[in-house]
Amino acid sequence: MTKPISIPRPLVRVNQWVIFLSVVITWVSGQFWILGIPLIANLLGIFTGFNPIMRFAKLFLTKDVKSYIPEEIGQQKFNSAIASLCLAGGIAGFAINLPVVAYSFTIMVAVASFVAILGFCIGCFMLFQYKQYQYRRSLKNS
Repeated sequence: MTKPISIPRPLVRVNQWVIFLSVVITWVSGQFWILGIPLIANLLGIFTGFNPIMRFAKLFLTKDVKSYIPEEIGQQKFNSAIASLCLAGGIAGFAINLPVVAYSFTIMVAVASFVAILGFCIGCFMLFQYKQYQYRRSLKNS
């Protein structure tokens, strides 16, 4: 069996909503452990290819997986890595009672996930700019 090269957009959107809502629920409830739900799911997705949030959401897809707009897996792993870093930073900040750190990281991941839901992927833009930088640098060195 070959590994898929893309993820249906609705599954990516569900993951983004879970990240965004976990941050909002954490802010409202003060229960920072909630950030661990998307953190663990995204880390599993990065390292094993199994994101339980996306796997659960896949049960609710109404069409064939290939009929949805695809999102590239490598790009999604990059985005998940950034989100995981921010979620872990938020958890650490709350755990050691550094609210400036906690809110800085959680605001970044909440804004990024909500903007992605609206249609602009900050992580995609960052990766594109990095690849452009690498390309321009390779031209100078050759």
